[in-house]
Amino acid sequence: MDLDHLELNPRIVAAIRKAKLRSAEEVLRVSGPDLQRLTGLSGPDVQRVLRAVSARLRGSSVLTGAGPAQGHGARSDAVPSPALDLHLQRDRFPEQHQRLSLGCPVLDRLLGGGLPLEGITELAGRSSAGKTQLALQLCLAVQFPRQYGGLEAGAVYVCTEDAFPNKRLQQLIALQPRLRTDAPGDLAGKLPFGDRIFIEHVATVDTLLECVRTKVPALLSRGRARLLVIDSVAAPFRCEFDRPASARRARALRALGAALRGLSQAFRSPVLCINQVTEAVEEDAAPGPLGAPGARLAPALGIAWANQLLLRLMADRRRPEEAGLGPPARTLRVVFAPHLPTSSCSYTVNPEGVRGTPGTQSG
Repeated sequence: MDLDHLELNPRIVAAIRKAKLRSAEEVLRVSGPDLQRLTGLSGPDVQRVLRAVSARLRGSSVLTGAGPAQGHGARSDAVPSPALDLHLQRDRFPEQHQRLSLGCPVLDRLLGGGLPLEGITELAGRSSAGKTQLALQLCLAVQFPRQYGGLEAGAVYVCTEDAFPNKRLQQLIALQPRLRTDAPGDLAGKLPFGDRIFIEHVATVDTLLECVRTKVPALLSRGRARLLVIDSVAAPFRCEFDRPASARRARALRALGAALRGLSQAFRSPVLCINQVTEAVEEDAAPGPLGAPGARLAPALGIAWANQLLLRLMADRRRPEEAGLGPPARTLRVVFAPHLPTSSCSYTVNPEGVRGTPGTQSG
């Protein structure tokens, strides 16, 4: 489809042509950060381009699979189903369906290939479940070439509770060849892992919002990062708001969710939010998954935050007193996602990283 058919400012169309992108289809094959780097356009202009291209192609044969004869007189049953439409898009535009690998084939299978590039993924769980370990592993996985499940870019790591675990990061970097047996042995030694993780520390809701709205977009727009991690999203909200159900807290959560979704969609960058959990105990309830009567885990921040998410994961670790004589067992569970069934698998945290246990997936 010719670029002249797009409803865009001529200045924007000229920039696209200067980047040697000759059609709307070619534009759609390029990620947001790459498009901005090639054209020199601003972030808002890139978003306008992607919206215009998507809107135009949505009604054309490229995305619907309808032949050129389809028009106003065509039969309505000639239009394929949404499932077929998605299948056609996957064949023609594989970049649009790429995911970020977790660095472990077992965990990737649980998530249908890895983290979605667009949308907010929450990883909730109690202390020592391995949430930060998995977040650090993703900060390294994103830097691998695309053929090994990465995005060939760095990560932004926003800390809201503790200092950044640099010592553990250095251990993971040193042991990457042991974890990533799918990649050539010398590849991990060539990647500048430590230089491509950008660390921010924030303590309040306002500074978190400012970071997400100003600092993070600057890094994503330059293509220096393609992953955002917030560890944890609950800490500043729990410190500042006394009442969980307050309207002001709900507004701030919606504002944060909107900002994160906007970044993820504009730059096709996964967003991972680590979340705390609360334990609710009901005296008359049956024993829950933690073993205590009526005990159950629930991610913090309530429904206002849950509505912002694409994917919710729960990491659970049995305490030593609950595990009997064996080692504490860890389980990663898909709580909800529009593209995945509810399922789970066991995993272990090792010196080289987080590994899913083969043969333990259920759902």
